[in-house]
Amino acid sequence: MTIHKTLLAFSTALVLFGSTAAMAGPGVKLPEQLPPLAADKALPVPQIAQKTLANGLQVWVVPRQGVPRVDYVLAMRNAGLAADAADAPGFASLYAGLLTQGTAKRDAKAIAEAAQGYGGGIGASAANDGIQLSANALPSQAEPMLRLLAEVAQQPTFPDGEVKLAQANALQGLKVAQSQPGFKATQALLATTFGDHPYARVQPTEAAINAVTAEKVRAEHLRRFRPDRGLLVITGRIAPEQGFKLAEAAFAGWKAEGEPIADAVPARREAPPKRVFVQRDGSVQSAVRLGHPSIAATDADYVPAQLAGIVLGGGFSSRLMQNLREDKGYTYGARGGLSAMRAGGLVQASADVRNEVTGEAIKEFLYEFGKLNDYKVDAPELEDTKRYVAGGYLINNQMQGAVAATLANNWLAGLAPEFLGEYVPKVRAVGAEQVQAMARKYYAPKDLSIIVVGDAKALGNQLKPYGEFGSGF
Repeated sequence: MTIHKTLLAFSTALVLFGSTAAMAGPGVKLPEQLPPLAADKALPVPQIAQKTLANGLQVWVVPRQGVPRVDYVLAMRNAGLAADAADAPGFASLYAGLLTQGTAKRDAKAIAEAAQGYGGGIGASAANDGIQLSANALPSQAEPMLRLLAEVAQQPTFPDGEVKLAQANALQGLKVAQSQPGFKATQALLATTFGDHPYARVQPTEAAINAVTAEKVRAEHLRRFRPDRGLLVITGRIAPEQGFKLAEAAFAGWKAEGEPIADAVPARREAPPKRVFVQRDGSVQSAVRLGHPSIAATDADYVPAQLAGIVLGGGFSSRLMQNLREDKGYTYGARGGLSAMRAGGLVQASADVRNEVTGEAIKEFLYEFGKLNDYKVDAPELEDTKRYVAGGYLINNQMQGAVAATLANNWLAGLAPEFLGEYVPKVRAVGAEQVQAMARKYYAPKDLSIIVVGDAKALGNQLKPYGEFGSGF
């Protein structure tokens, strides 16, 4: 979500307001407080026309009279990182990047030029639960752009040269990532949280990248891209009847081949808390991560549990940010909250802190988790948080491309199309007692694993109060 951008703009406005006050001088009297916020605006819930083609492809059309363009998102369930073999972590990201690099009719340059000629662009990305192939075009070019998207989905060739180039780029990217403490911290946290579940294996390895071949990518495409595991979302200046007609023409001849990839098994909901230390010689900071397994996006507690996490660490005015950054000055940023997917989720918190305050930072993390458990959120803080979430959601979904992406993301996570319009009312309905109940259920300090990546020599005995830290990763 882009709600963080909204908060950043608001924070910038406050800074400018303060600067203006300083320049105005002592003789100018400024308001003691900002005027009250206006009432919430209702979310205009779109009408989602739905149809399933004979080959199993679901098509949703959402007419929007906004920017003069049409957006497409083709989402493929069970095609993402969770579908990667245990010895091929991160494969889906490399594979998704190759989808637009050549078809039976065009090379990568011709694909890009055609998309630009239609007034838009085309690209693909991978997440845990699936892959999204997205495109947009001027309304007058809606038909040829959808044909191009269908061509990329059904006829990619994965040229040997493009695969080798993608491998080389991925290896360079991996080297850069591995040089950062956050990479190892995330790796350790995911392994501690999810164990041997596919959600723990989202980061690539050198061996996995080197093992990729064009033949393997082509074989995986047949398994991962199939109409009976797909959803096509069409948004923008287009009528449902026209959208269905275009979809039928572009995709009706697409047939599924072989056995589909099975759904990922549910991730574990509980795991014994661990203490893991990863040595990084000469590190001037410590990467601190805390977390444990949690619920899937389809769980009945999802919205209130997510809201509790946003109070804790979901924005600039969240408790973790205000404590560790604004009050203590330990870090540039501290975050936390719930990440929920189709087969499970995790509660997590993170910050990169100076060596000399690593132990104190962990203390403040645990304090804030405990405070969320022990005391109800007061009415002004809860109201501000709900406004922050609802406002950001409404702003983000003003654009039809964002609406298409939100619907596709929700579908991949197992949520119904109606959830698009239900989210804000569900957030607004959460009370302080429910937030505290969610905190006690999902944010208990005793359940947290603690991961620290840093230099043991620089840290001394700071970690001792928090248990015995084993080495790893």
